Amino acid sequence: MRHACTALLLTCCITSGAQVAFDPDLLHVIAASEAHRQPAPLLKSGNPSRGYDVRYHRLELVVDPAVRAVQGEVTHHFSAMVPLSEVLLDLSSALTVNEVRHQGQPIAFAHVDDRLSVTLSSPLAVGAIDSLTIAYAGVPPETGFGSFIQAEHDGAPIIWTLSEPYGARDWWPCKQDLNDKADSLDLIVTVPTGNRVAGNGVLANVDDLGNGQVRHHWRHRHPINYYLVAFAATNYEAYSDFVPLDGSTVEVLNYVFPENLNEWQSASPQIIEQMQLFSDLFGTYPFADEKYGHAQFGWGGGMEHQTMSFMGATHYELMSHELAHQWFGNLVTCGSWEDLWLNEGFASYLSGLCYEFLAPEYWMPFKQGRRNYITSQPGGSVLVSDTTSIPRLFDSRLTYAKGAFLLHMLRWVCGDDAFFQGLNTYLNDPSIRNGSALTGQLVAHLEAASGVDLTEFMQDWYAGEGYPTYQMQWTQTLAGEVTALLEQSTSHASVDFFEMPVPVRFWNETQSETVVVGHTSSGQAFDFTLPFQADSAAIDPGVWILSGQNLVLKVPVLALGADRLFIYPNPVTENAWLHLGAQAQGPIRLDVTDATGRLVRSVASPAEGLRVALPLEGLSGGCYAVRALLGERTVDLRFVKQ
Repeated sequence: MRHACTALLLTCCITSGAQVAFDPDLLHVIAASEAHRQPAPLLKSGNPSRGYDVRYHRLELVVDPAVRAVQGEVTHHFSAMVPLSEVLLDLSSALTVNEVRHQGQPIAFAHVDDRLSVTLSSPLAVGAIDSLTIAYAGVPPETGFGSFIQAEHDGAPIIWTLSEPYGARDWWPCKQDLNDKADSLDLIVTVPTGNRVAGNGVLANVDDLGNGQVRHHWRHRHPINYYLVAFAATNYEAYSDFVPLDGSTVEVLNYVFPENLNEWQSASPQIIEQMQLFSDLFGTYPFADEKYGHAQFGWGGGMEHQTMSFMGATHYELMSHELAHQWFGNLVTCGSWEDLWLNEGFASYLSGLCYEFLAPEYWMPFKQGRRNYITSQPGGSVLVSDTTSIPRLFDSRLTYAKGAFLLHMLRWVCGDDAFFQGLNTYLNDPSIRNGSALTGQLVAHLEAASGVDLTEFMQDWYAGEGYPTYQMQWTQTLAGEVTALLEQSTSHASVDFFEMPVPVRFWNETQSETVVVGHTSSGQAFDFTLPFQADSAAIDPGVWILSGQNLVLKVPVLALGADRLFIYPNPVTENAWLHLGAQAQGPIRLDVTDATGRLVRSVASPAEGLRVALPLEGLSGGCYAVRALLGERTVDLRFVKQ
């Protein structure tokens, strides 16, 4: 899902035949799904989630875009994972359950505190398949980002759903479990004539009921998570783009507001090369046998509903972001909301890959913009610590931008080939594909592909908060020998040091070379030789590392010796640092005097590695002296304040 820009009463009845224990017409659906389905896993306690595995959903709904209400019947087919006597479903208490049927007969139920409990007539044996049908109606509450919205566009009414993360229960009885995907779905929605219904999968039928109503039947035959089931209904115009892919063609079906048709027809073909790129990098679009699509809705962002993203605009990044989710988020879904970056960080990063591969002039601004946004605050982890907080779950700085940068740095640490290989084995892991995954499973695939132990990296960058800022002093002899002293400070106390391979570029007017140093401790010295005399250097010019305002200073030859102290930068415009040449213990007293010998500043500052801060705010321009008292040692230095 992409954030919005920063970051009813019915009179119609549904006709339905009596439900039996298992619908024979669906046997082929279950059989066809066995090759790719992932049964609901065991919980950490060793018990299966609610004791059953969802196999199939059929939603038969009646809505009017002009009225904020829903009524209908939802049928679930499920298999017992333990001897099962009770089926628990999620459904808002704002909705009224009129009847629950089991094997064609009404059955007792309890509907309390957003939970629907149904006691079966007789317990199911392990592996047995059964079904329930729930008839219900009411006015859905509005939670999250607006789980069920009735609005208008250009005077025309519209209804749309957006269930992520916990809003599906607001409009249909379901099992809100990230680790239990239904194998297939039929979504059948009846609306007043003149409206179209957008939905998941393939439009199987559109039936005029002859009473001022039309029924749209969407059929989806891939595993799908509860929050990705969706519909939208209004007076849509429809047209298609087509993506040549792997010797075939994938339809991109667009449902758009009539007043925006020309704009959409002009912009939507950009999806073609985006889908081709993602298919090249991560395997063929997962739902190519059905479709992809966009349905316009009245929200500034977008939502990656499976096979048909709901879109508030046609922005390049928005379209690529929601498309990317079809691989990362839909084909493989985060198995815990703590790990939401596996959806949103990936989709954000893949938008950047579209720039890198398709519009490279925007790649560097993309990286710089994300880096600057993340480092605008000192803390925050990619790991979601409070999954009950919608703002924290969908924090654009942390879940989206920092999640994307985490992937970018994993690519840097693992190497390009291993990174993309690891992502492909992750997507194709039989225990993950068409199911859900946790961060540790992604890390395991990247470690296997690269041979790199990512334990400390993930502890720092995923669970930890903040980022490093680098300071480097360097010197070069006439023979080309370079000594570089690399220090690091961190923005948050949760991480005392970020171990990283740090790229440093050296150059002059005609030559340049990048050296990668393995930075394992602050104040670490590196010695190497360059084949030319460099006059400038920069840390991480390609923006591979999430870091702050890095500082690089070239110093005279021998200035980096263990007994040499110097002030940098010099001249100084604001504050400065005193380079110590060796680690110091305890506070260091610094007395600053002006040109007349008057004491103008006296501070006791703790050493940070091989340096100590020299605060100079408020001093006017001119020449100054500083006396540094380091235990029994006294050193006098001079500097110029600009």
